[in-house]
Amino acid sequence: MTFKITIKPSNHELAAEGAETILEAALREGYALPYGCRNGACGSCKGKVLEGSVDHGSYQEHALSEADRAAGLTLFCCAKALSDVTIEAREISATKGVVAKIMPCRVEKFETPTPDVAILSLKLPASERLQFLAGQYIEILLKDGKRRAFSLANAPHDDAFLQLHIRHVPGGAFTDFVFSEMREKAILRFEGPHGTFFLREDSDKPMVLVASGTGFAPLKSILEHAFHNRHQRAMTLYWGARTPRDLYLADLPRQWEREYAHFKFVPVVSEPQAGDGWQGRTGFVHQAVLDDFADLSGVQVYACGAPPMVAAAHESFVGQRGLPEEEFFSDVFGFSK
Repeated sequence: MTFKITIKPSNHELAAEGAETILEAALREGYALPYGCRNGACGSCKGKVLEGSVDHGSYQEHALSEADRAAGLTLFCCAKALSDVTIEAREISATKGVVAKIMPCRVEKFETPTPDVAILSLKLPASERLQFLAGQYIEILLKDGKRRAFSLANAPHDDAFLQLHIRHVPGGAFTDFVFSEMREKAILRFEGPHGTFFLREDSDKPMVLVASGTGFAPLKSILEHAFHNRHQRAMTLYWGARTPRDLYLADLPRQWEREYAHFKFVPVVSEPQAGDGWQGRTGFVHQAVLDDFADLSGVQVYACGAPPMVAAAHESFVGQRGLPEEEFFSDVFGFSK
């Protein structure tokens, strides 16, 4: 069955066919709604149903609460129309012309800066390049039809190789393969780019970038893109990890700090050990931001990493420090076994 979807305030109309989610239908017809994980975990695609009814689908409760549902909100990546529906959503023009496609690639370089983090450099066919926005991700296509999403860590201008930062999740079908069997020259297939987590270049607001673990990857892409294009906005990167060793590329943002006067790096370690010799900040990474900023009303925040960190950052930055809701951009790293 086909239902009409009307997007407010643009008044764009599209048709949702069969079992399509609202997001799938919008993307198929070329309308870019905000989204991240596409599986009900991050909340990036949350929007309001103004008219009509939807099946909310399967999602994680932290991404859509009962209060949200009572207020008419849903997750467009999970919700399916049960009638003609009118929704309220921000459309994103920057992704226009950036088309996802399926491509093969070869693992050109395989590095392990720590025992549980791998950095893959992927080489595309000689005649191919991937057009993407700094901060977007690709999905590795597995042989059983499943997909695993990883952010691109390289900037769009530096596209000779696509770089992925992969943390080993014990029991994870793909990451177990990466850390036990993958070798250089292995052939993979992926689809991308995806996502609406990318640098908003039409703003001159100071940027606060918050990462946990391999959430550093898309922020690396965003920052290298900003440096390459000579953006002069103040940029502060907070990178949180359990131990100093888990800040697996810490020398890189330290180098940026020496090279760019408008960039500051704040590493934060939650569980330093006596033998680490750690002299830096400790605790939760979002708390370090709260300690440094009494008022976030004039900044943009880009947060990426584990769901609890992103959720805590959103709740405290918007609720306690005055960050406008529309200036919080996030990408949640969920893990699939």
